[in-house]
Amino acid sequence: MSDGWRDSIELAWDAVVTTARRTASEGLVVGTSGNVSVRVGETVLVTPSGVPYDRLRPEDAVGVDLDGNRVIGELAPTSELPLHLAVYRNTGAAAVVHTHAVHATAVSTLVTEVPSVHYAAALLGGPVRVAAYARYGTGELAANMLTALRDRTGCLLANHGTVTFGATPDEAYDRTAQLEWLCRVWLAAGSVPGRTPALLTPDQLAEVQEALKGYGQPG
Repeated sequence: MSDGWRDSIELAWDAVVTTARRTASEGLVVGTSGNVSVRVGETVLVTPSGVPYDRLRPEDAVGVDLDGNRVIGELAPTSELPLHLAVYRNTGAAAVVHTHAVHATAVSTLVTEVPSVHYAAALLGGPVRVAAYARYGTGELAANMLTALRDRTGCLLANHGTVTFGATPDEAYDRTAQLEWLCRVWLAAGSVPGRTPALLTPDQLAEVQEALKGYGQPG
């Protein structure tokens, strides 16, 4: 193992732990629910199964190859490993965040697609789909998720939670936060008696997606 690769693994594990703790501190998970991963080459660093995030140490790093074989550490990886690996095998993702965010999970029980009440949907590639229910940790769930993620960077898992991915852990996390906020807005608007939330059209969302290409600081 070269020093450079070892340094990359240490940095990736630190990002996994930091992001996982952030999901807990900001109320997107309860206990040891949810999970986070970061890809380094052909290795995926992922949160272990059943270990509280505030107890994770550098020596607790868990890494697997893209076939799910453990190559780093002694702890068992999250039971949702098939979900994470499916994202890496089928997208250019470098980080994946899975949560049980309250509002997003509630919405996943009500609709098959999150209503576009705000242009934040464009940040996830368009209207956010809900993957059909399957038991956690199964290949069926991973397959359903991939269907919902087509041309998107995030989706809901029916009666379960959220999945988002990105080029960095921060980007994946930010997409999770945006998705939870979007679901919260729709639930709030839809709770007003006698009123139906106005939704954005596909053309309006497409206009936002085009505008977002120039968003932020140059370079």
